[in-house]
Order: sequence, then C-alpha cells, then structure tokens
Amino acid sequence: MRAVAAGLTDVGLQREHNEDSFTVAEQHDLFVVADGMGGHQAGDVASRLATKAFIDFFDTVLSEEVTWPFAFDPTLTEEENRLVAGVRLGNRHINELSKSSIDHQGMGTTVVAALFSPRRGRLYVAHVGDSRAYRIRKGRIEQITRDHSLVNDYLAAMPEMSDEQRSELPKNVITRALGMQDQVQVDLGAFDAEPGDLYLLCSDGLSGMLEDDELCEIAQSDDDLEVACRHLIAGANEHGGEDNITAVLIRVEAVSPDEMRATLPDNH
Repeated sequence: MRAVAAGLTDVGLQREHNEDSFTVAEQHDLFVVADGMGGHQAGDVASRLATKAFIDFFDTVLSEEVTWPFAFDPTLTEEENRLVAGVRLGNRHINELSKSSIDHQGMGTTVVAALFSPRRGRLYVAHVGDSRAYRIRKGRIEQITRDHSLVNDYLAAMPEMSDEQRSELPKNVITRALGMQDQVQVDLGAFDAEPGDLYLLCSDGLSGMLEDDELCEIAQSDDDLEVACRHLIAGANEHGGEDNITAVLIRVEAVSPDEMRATLPDNH
C-alpha cells in the first residue's frame, strides 16, 4: 500500500490573517496540520514552528548518525517515537521563543500529525489540542482523535451532564496545546489501513463549520484530493467561514506487484 495526499489552507471569511499551517511530506509519508493562536500574528509563527520541527526532524533521522533529541520509548514503535519527538520538538521551539520574545509571549498551537507506514500497513496519529483526524472507510466517517477541550474534559468527569448544562460550557476552549509549558502530553493512535481508506486532518475552522456527514460527502466528492480539499474549504466558507480553514486528505491505495518490483534495486 501507499499513501497519496493533498492539502489546502484558507484564511476564511472573518479573520484578517491565517494562523494555520500544514505540511504534506510524501517523501516521509508524513502529514501535519497546526492551528496557531496568539496576538500580534504570533499564532502563525507558532504553527509554522510546529510543522517545520516535524520536517527538520524527519529529514535529520534519515541519517544513521543522528542523536535523538529525546529518550526512545521502547514501548512504542519507531514510527510512534518519531511522531512524539516531532511534537515535543515543536513544543520546545515554541515555548522557548514565547519566553524570549515579548511579541511572541503566550503563543501556542494545536497539532495533528499522521505517519503512514507501508511496511506495517498502519497509520499512526499524534495530536495535541482540537485539530482533528477522521477516517472515512466504505462511505462511513469516524473521528479518530479526541479533542483536548474544556467541554470534553467536563464530559469525561461528568458524563451524566444534561444537554442544557453542556450548552452552558464555553466553546472552543482547549486544554492542551504546544508552547504552553516546557513539557506536553501527546495522544497517540495506531490504525490498520486498508486500500480505499481516506483520512482527513483538519483545523477546527473546518470541523466547526461542517457536520461529520457533510465532511464525509465532500471529502469523497472528487478523486483529485486537492480538488476535494478545495470543496471542503468552500463548504466551510459557505457556512460562515468563522475561522481559518485547513484540510489535508490522505488516501491509501493498493500497490500492484509490477509497481512493487519497479521500486526494488536493479540486480543487473
């Protein structure tokens, strides 16, 4: 199997500048969305630092001589260790700049990152905050991350809350983000992939504007993933475009035996 992907970001209709960032690094089978926050346009700095930390680290680990910036966790796969290290590096860079620069004090970012392993046939997902990952399989959509939000924390502590009590909770208050503290807790997930799976990584500017069934329908609206991302962003803007909007779509495809042989070293 292989993963193909595309992504787009848009300022939306009600914000002056875009604090979202994303990366599609197919050379690493790595895909990241970050949603920044902070005054003086510091949010876009934070989100760019997060995505850049991933790319720089994944480029570096191609070298066998690299020294990992954090202790390797033997209870996790190499892929999971790489994802966690990327998140923690982003947190370190953002936190250090926030402390050293008045213009960047208090900045932070959410992040959701996916790493596809053709060898294991799995997609690994790491996230902090309320940027989400969804899986669309056989026409059905499932959110595969859990928002780190005040609403979710209250629901976990008090699952018997009424709809009225739930409606009184402040919306869009996140309880975990990169840059807020020296250390960050990273949530991990591992998912067996199947040909035809479609994964969506997005900022809350998309998931907050469209219902899950709408996301599912629009994400499958075109075989060209970039076109489908464009349709997702257009849908969010049609519903008000209240925030920056970022979407990355990842499709898992079967690889034929001939294609596999073409990738092997020439023995002649």
